[in-house]
Amino acid sequence: MILADKIMNLRKKNGWSQEELAEKMQVSRQAVSKWEGAQTVPDLEKILTLSKLFGVTTDYLLKDEIEDEEFTDDIDRVPIKRVSLAQANEFLEWRKHAANLIAAATFLCIIAVIPLLILCAAAELPERPISEESAAIIGMVTLLVVIAPAVAAFIFCGFKNAPFEFIDKEPFETEYGVDGMVKEKEKSYRPTYVKCNIIAACLCVLSPIPVFIGSLTGKEFFAVVMLAVTLFLAGIASALFIITGVRRASMQKLLKESRYALRDQRKTHIKETVATIYWLSATAIYLGWSFLTKDWTITWAVWPVAGILFAVVMCICDLLADREK
Repeated sequence: MILADKIMNLRKKNGWSQEELAEKMQVSRQAVSKWEGAQTVPDLEKILTLSKLFGVTTDYLLKDEIEDEEFTDDIDRVPIKRVSLAQANEFLEWRKHAANLIAAATFLCIIAVIPLLILCAAAELPERPISEESAAIIGMVTLLVVIAPAVAAFIFCGFKNAPFEFIDKEPFETEYGVDGMVKEKEKSYRPTYVKCNIIAACLCVLSPIPVFIGSLTGKEFFAVVMLAVTLFLAGIASALFIITGVRRASMQKLLKESRYALRDQRKTHIKETVATIYWLSATAIYLGWSFLTKDWTITWAVWPVAGILFAVVMCICDLLADREK
């Protein structure tokens, strides 16, 4: 095995992209690419640095006849897990199913508040088809009944994903044929990914329109119904983003040597956690404000403001994550 192949294999075993290895070696990504392409050979100083970085001997790096890795220390190393073609297919199929479950659960969480909104607004009508107390109780019970299966779906996905957690958290190798299979699936899925993201983005942009229409009429009940329509559209958009995003991310995780290095996985995990906390907080603020003031024609403003601020929060997460590189 030549030096170029050894550098590439060691880099992949550590879960690093070419950019990350270049950063650690204080060279350009093009230099690493040329090393792995056997276009150039690192100088002696770089060979020594590579030896220390990967924890292997210089003999292993320089002597083509040495096929097995020779480590520079006596510490027992944890063997790198290998993902077979069957495991890769199983992982992709599970993440496809999980994407639908997570999207459905997110959709339920978004629309769960709709019955409560409409019932409370109906209680404010002159003919009072329902009392405020009954509206609040029935609305809250409905909200919990809708959210319960969503929570169950999140928990179920967490347990079912346990066998594949090492793909997110540990370096791994893929066996022969896995990269080609995943790249082919990613290529065939890309048109669907692009189309669904365009539709979802358009729904996000257009979703506030019903709220604006409802506010123009001056009728409180109609305004709340239009807010419900806005939430419904936002839920559909979120579901589309999740379905396509989770499926594509699963492919990128298996193709970790290109765009989904471990650092990027950690970055995505942080953003997902922040997003969950953010929207739960926004919902709590909305419900608290609404119940305290009982002015549903004003409290709906939480959602468009939250939508705008969410984009800002995600940008801040990206900037902070990039700053830590």
